[in-house]
Amino acid sequence: MTANQNIKPITTKINENGHLEIGGCDLVDLAEKYGTPLYVFDEETVRTIANEYKNAFKDYPNINMLYAAKAFMTKAICRVLSDEGFGFDLVSGGEIYTAHSAGVDMSKCLFNGNNKSYDELELALEVGVGKFSVDNFLELALLNEAAGAAGKKADILLRITPGIECHTHEYIQTGHLDSKFGFDLTQIDDAMELLLDEYKNLNVIGLHAHIGSQIFETKIYYDEVEVILKEIARIKEKFGVELHTINLGGGLGIKYTENDCPPAIDEIAKQITASVEENSKKYNTGDITIFIEPGRSIIGTSGVTLYTVGSSKQVPKGKKYVAVDGGMADNPRPSLYQAVYTAQVANKPDAPLAQTITLAGRFCESGDILIKDVKMPELEEGDIICVYDTGAYGYSMSSNYNRVLKPAAVLVNHGQSDIIINRESYEHLISLDVIPERLK
Repeated sequence: MTANQNIKPITTKINENGHLEIGGCDLVDLAEKYGTPLYVFDEETVRTIANEYKNAFKDYPNINMLYAAKAFMTKAICRVLSDEGFGFDLVSGGEIYTAHSAGVDMSKCLFNGNNKSYDELELALEVGVGKFSVDNFLELALLNEAAGAAGKKADILLRITPGIECHTHEYIQTGHLDSKFGFDLTQIDDAMELLLDEYKNLNVIGLHAHIGSQIFETKIYYDEVEVILKEIARIKEKFGVELHTINLGGGLGIKYTENDCPPAIDEIAKQITASVEENSKKYNTGDITIFIEPGRSIIGTSGVTLYTVGSSKQVPKGKKYVAVDGGMADNPRPSLYQAVYTAQVANKPDAPLAQTITLAGRFCESGDILIKDVKMPELEEGDIICVYDTGAYGYSMSSNYNRVLKPAAVLVNHGQSDIIINRESYEHLISLDVIPERLK
């Protein structure tokens, strides 16, 4: 079992106070010290999963790990994963700026995304981003122009849609043919001709594909590799260009509830390496360098969110709603994807499960529901709720809906807690607002 197969961070336990503890820190104490809602990240879980990825692929000589920063990115997380030897899969100027500001080795980073601006491409070139995953014909032209202006030659991978669908939510499937991402395989020849004949500031080194998110299948990775290597062989035969780099994306699922059964990291590693070894021989592609981009599977299990219980409502002959001080603005996934989570009461985790409630948020939307029909102890105002597996896509997709302040985030390790994102203040909230002179 690898850590992505746990619901809870690996350091989670009930301490001598009868409270939940993560990273040696009492969650009730954290809530009191930093306030709620509060994102809590367990450094030991982050590092453990990062090392599980490295160990799973240790026998393959040419492997590169890129953390998919979109899942959750701060300068502190950049430092932790840089320490573990990871590069970063970056999808915006803001992510590039964050990584560079944190002291990341930008040569180990890749700039990805389907609609990069010229300014973002300029920034990536300026700070020395190592590789670009080019998504479309417009980007080929823009990057060639930007690289020429910078006096550089950019190493690129062409992102393709491999025609593979994984069994996941339709909004997070990215590898099937009807997708906004990447070149269709029928467009590759036109792209290669442009690269060979016109775009002299670009150096194509490989292909990139991504087949989705929250993936529980394993053979799909084998199939993805075969599709890519078959295309690399076809490009070599038609254009005489040898490509030796493949980026397989990420997408490995995690365990949000007891019903979820994600594969272990070494299971997908076996599928990927076996497919590379077999299909590189089959298609005579030579030695292949692999990039993979885990995000959720590293940070999702590592993070929890703490809330404080407030009001409640018993609908006559219906549901009981218990509201907390956060909701869809700090975790929009239940509203967007109908995502399901597991929760526990941090201040009385051993209390008997005496009722079935719906855990509701505080925002002015009837759809602001965090967990439907969850079994809980009897709850009182002031109880602390811990929602597990919120490390990925909670803060990174958060908003100021209803002008509610974004929560703080802390990193815990061996009994120490450190702020990695400050809680917003009202002053910060209005800092970008401007009243025109004519309204004064």
